[in-house]
Amino acid sequence: MLRSDRLLGILLWLRSGQAVSAIELARRFEVSVRTIYRDVDTLSALGVPVYAVRGRGGGFRLLEGYFLPAIAFTRDEAVSLVVGLTILRRLRTRPLGDALETAQAKLLAAMPAHLGAVLAGAARIVGFEALPEDVFHPDLPASSAQPERDDARERTAIDVFLRAILDGRALRLTYRAPYRREARTVVALPQGMFWDNDRWYLAGRLLDGERPARLWRADRVVGISDLPDPCPEMPPFDVRALLGRAWLATAMTSWAEESPVRLRLTTEQADRLRRDWYYGHARFEPCADGRVTMTFGNDDLQSVLALLRWLGPGAELLEPAAWRAELRAELARMLSDHTDPAPA
Repeated sequence: MLRSDRLLGILLWLRSGQAVSAIELARRFEVSVRTIYRDVDTLSALGVPVYAVRGRGGGFRLLEGYFLPAIAFTRDEAVSLVVGLTILRRLRTRPLGDALETAQAKLLAAMPAHLGAVLAGAARIVGFEALPEDVFHPDLPASSAQPERDDARERTAIDVFLRAILDGRALRLTYRAPYRREARTVVALPQGMFWDNDRWYLAGRLLDGERPARLWRADRVVGISDLPDPCPEMPPFDVRALLGRAWLATAMTSWAEESPVRLRLTTEQADRLRRDWYYGHARFEPCADGRVTMTFGNDDLQSVLALLRWLGPGAELLEPAAWRAELRAELARMLSDHTDPAPA
């Protein structure tokens, strides 16, 4: 390893904020402890604020608040970042979207001229298809209680929430849930966020601290503002625990209690639905006759009828019982449409 690479490596490691001993650094970079001390002296001579902490658990540290100057990227590193920015640009709503263009301009400026010229047109090289409409899992239609999606308002919610996470601040959030006519305002302690199926979900806790982490869909946030108060200490949080749509399983259990729908299916039909990103989180229970009962929440008759038509023979609607009459009438109309005309 070149000495310049080792100096940069030491600097990057010290940026973790933890004290690192000379012995640890020597082991990491496969040099002597004496060489590490010479390297630290060189960094200090270059103006890098490195200082030593004595005693057990001590070592070298960087002065808090030190900002590392710009680093030259390798070609592959720069290309991977430009591709990432291109994908981010294709999202309907982008976190801190105003900074996207300037970030790419700075990144391209750090590249050799010939490569920068090619990657400046990255959108012509790398494509990112928008998500198609999901006909089996439609959003509730817009109403006075739940207005049309507002991209500008959604971007504001994402930006304010993300900055509050980074700054460790609480915020005031007004949210309009799909099944409530009135919006509710809460004090939220932001913890994380994730993107799923063209929507951003904001994860955090309420100020009372007694309830578990909850989610707010960014396009349903109708008001959000910073609070000067820092967030109190909260339990450890890792947004990766919500991925794989683990959050959806909890939500579907709640929806099934509010508006239960029960279907009786063949094992083949149940297996197909278990692979679906949405219906896979429903409750599946074996029946005595070898079939499977599926329970989920839905108060929209037409979307349930569409699912039954798609499943075809073998799928039976058990609940709500009142919907069975509508299903029979629809099937009768379909049968009439497909009856062969009488011979002449």
